Amino acid sequence: MDGIKAYRELIMENIEYSILSVQYGGRLDEIVELVLETVCSSVDSLKIAGKLVPTEIVKSRLLKLDASHIPYVLDCMDENTTKVRNIKAYLLTVLFNASATMESYYQAEVNHDFGGHERR
Repeated sequence: MDGIKAYRELIMENIEYSILSVQYGGRLDEIVELVLETVCSSVDSLKIAGKLVPTEIVKSRLLKLDASHIPYVLDCMDENTTKVRNIKAYLLTVLFNASATMESYYQAEVNHDFGGHERR
């Protein structure tokens, strides 16, 4: 039980829970609980975007989430226009990919705002 409590505190500290909870409320709690459940999982692999990924890799990525990733993840979810059949799996995938996709996403937004011209 102490391990779970320590992970919860680490996750909340990493994402600056006390600051972001004002803006995101219960949605942030859902993220914390999903990350906690995943980090404390004892299975060998987890399904991310339909592919099995070693749990240690998933844990490592999720424990690197910080306060900048949360608005990105929630923005992506808000902008999604397709029906999500398994919100838990979808959210886990978005969280897992956040650190690898956030910069490209924001660069695409900037490119769009400036007429779609990419700097070369």
